[in-house]
Amino acid sequence: MNALTRLAAAALLAASTPAFAQAPAPWVASWQASPQPVWDASFLFPTLIPAALEGQTFRQTARLSLGGEQLRVRLSNAYGTTPLRIGAASVAGADGQAPLALTFDGHAGTQIAPGQARLSDPVMLSTRNLQAVQVSVYVPAHTPLRTFHWDGRQTASIGAGDQTLAPRMDTASTTTARLFLTGIEVQAAAGARSVVVIGDSITDGATASLDRDQRWTDHLAERLAPRGVAVVNAGISGGRLLRDGMGESALERFQRDVLDQPGIASVIVLIGINDIAWPGTAFARDQARPRLSELQAGYRTLVEQAHRRGLRILSATLPPFVGALPGTPLDDYYQPDKDALRQQLNRWLRTDSPFDAVIDLDAALRDPATPSRIAAAYDSGDHLHPGDAGNQAMAEAVDLQVLLPGAHPVAPR
Repeated sequence: MNALTRLAAAALLAASTPAFAQAPAPWVASWQASPQPVWDASFLFPTLIPAALEGQTFRQTARLSLGGEQLRVRLSNAYGTTPLRIGAASVAGADGQAPLALTFDGHAGTQIAPGQARLSDPVMLSTRNLQAVQVSVYVPAHTPLRTFHWDGRQTASIGAGDQTLAPRMDTASTTTARLFLTGIEVQAAAGARSVVVIGDSITDGATASLDRDQRWTDHLAERLAPRGVAVVNAGISGGRLLRDGMGESALERFQRDVLDQPGIASVIVLIGINDIAWPGTAFARDQARPRLSELQAGYRTLVEQAHRRGLRILSATLPPFVGALPGTPLDDYYQPDKDALRQQLNRWLRTDSPFDAVIDLDAALRDPATPSRIAAAYDSGDHLHPGDAGNQAMAEAVDLQVLLPGAHPVAPR
């Protein structure tokens, strides 16, 4: 075949290839709530949920980072000891809109084995960036609650019967915890990616305004959505790097909550203050505080795992916490020697850590006149967690080109 004949054949093939033969749009993680095991009544904080549901619907709101033409949801039985039977589930594009039924392998319901999660079939629901959707789950049988996300910062509803297709819930009770739903993925535009932020209550949004999407990851999502990048929050209040806290340690859950997320390009790690401050408090009265070398080794393990996947991984310095949690059973959370360890760790992160880059949230939040304290304008009032303004300052401290080199604005959805 001469060159002219080859060119003609190539042109004919290209003309006859249908448009749908192009690679499909990627699935990208757009929202997450990391699962935790439900604790018993002896723990310091109430669970905020009933012990079980039976013949009831649970409806919750989740704000997506990126929109897409289709979405699918992940339901979890991560810490269950018996199969979780889902009778029906749905998703709605907004409060008051008619929900669309979700299916699982073509069926309205599903059963999720202990320790497992289940992804729904894709549903044709076109969503835009930063759109809030509602997911409803009906459990027909007596269902002990063993898996949840404690600090949802969003009001969820519980109602009698199967209300999954009702535009408005007949609500019997509410909670700010989350049940069943642990992730939402969207089929986004080509080139879409996600950033996963793993952390503790500061990332979970412990003192952010309720129902207003004011976590620091929400503000970061607003900055990144125009660039086709989602931000998913893998924070757990009471989370720790090395040991289990109010959830599994970051070392244990890094695979599930970070590496297994679709479309991930970069990771941010903001965790360690509970490792430093919990020992000696009502949380861990007789537990020894970790050494600096142990914290460094934990961070190195996360970096190695991310780099093996070809992911960029950044760390954030730990913000100041002098006088944390006054007037609470944890008013001994801060101690000068704990702060000395925090500052040692921050110096290492800035100068000699294995991370690809460091976001200096300590510098962004501290009081210039008293650097060991969080600035009053950014303080929620408990001297540990940033308020809404502090969360915004944290998001603005992230250099987007350092986080995702080459990321540029794209056409909005």
